[in-house]
Amino acid sequence: MENGNQSIVKEFVLLGLSQAREAQLFLFVLYLVFYSLILPGNILIIVTIRSDPRLSSPMYFFLANLAFLDICYCSVTPPKMLADFFSSHKTISYKGCIVQIFFLHLLGGSEVILIIAMAIDRYVAICHPLRYASLITRAVCWTLVLASWGVGFVHSIIQIIFIVPLPFCGPNELDNFFCDITQIVKLACNDTYALEFFMFFNSGLSNMMCFILLLISYGALLVKVKMGSSEGKRKAASTCITHIIIIFIMFGPAIYIYCHLFLDFPFDKVVAIFHTTVFPLMNPMIYTLRNKEIKQATRRLLGKHRPLAWPSLV
Repeated sequence: MENGNQSIVKEFVLLGLSQAREAQLFLFVLYLVFYSLILPGNILIIVTIRSDPRLSSPMYFFLANLAFLDICYCSVTPPKMLADFFSSHKTISYKGCIVQIFFLHLLGGSEVILIIAMAIDRYVAICHPLRYASLITRAVCWTLVLASWGVGFVHSIIQIIFIVPLPFCGPNELDNFFCDITQIVKLACNDTYALEFFMFFNSGLSNMMCFILLLISYGALLVKVKMGSSEGKRKAASTCITHIIIIFIMFGPAIYIYCHLFLDFPFDKVVAIFHTTVFPLMNPMIYTLRNKEIKQATRRLLGKHRPLAWPSLV
């Protein structure tokens, strides 16, 4: 398509993870198995929390929402990535690319705020246990969840507002398996230095600040926990450590990707794979494996729906 003397890019070519056919088949089987096992696991976490009255506290409410966000996040890029393994010409339309960027940043931004909401919940539970039930009510929980979606939407729409006016007249190759702002901005025909600098602040620096603040807050909570009783201390400390693990898993790749917008490194693809596919699905699973109440509730749920044994013929 021509517009004056300048051609307009209508699609982008995704170079993918590897050009070798054997490597593509291996990666396809690997990610299909992983996706097929972990995705139902996250759904099971949501069903368990929703169906068990013992898991009605705000902490589990936030965890179920985190699992839902992670399922949505991992449904943005992996389906097309798996389909492209069997395609010799891997492309994505311009509109499809914009949609991917929108949902990646909508869900990613929402997760960041939800993680902060979970930190607030733990702060009130540990530092103000007697006022916890009156402060963290169901209405407050829903407000925090809706606020996370609202902030994620604003963060994402800002990205789109700055990308849509950019002219793309070639080249149109993205050295990755999905569209993200760090790659597509560099394909614009005009100078994008100022825009890349803004994206560094909007995505990279904001992630870094949230990461540092969360670590400081959980570090302070762990110090506070040492002053409590032995039984409550162990449980609170275990919860805080689990949250810290999730923070490292979630923010580490994001900081790596969005804090070096001006440079490309060979390790970028590997980090992008874990950031968009592997780590998000693992977050609720890690929480579940370290939480005795959820494991017990899952056993009760599975036991309740276990098929009845065949009647004896004797």
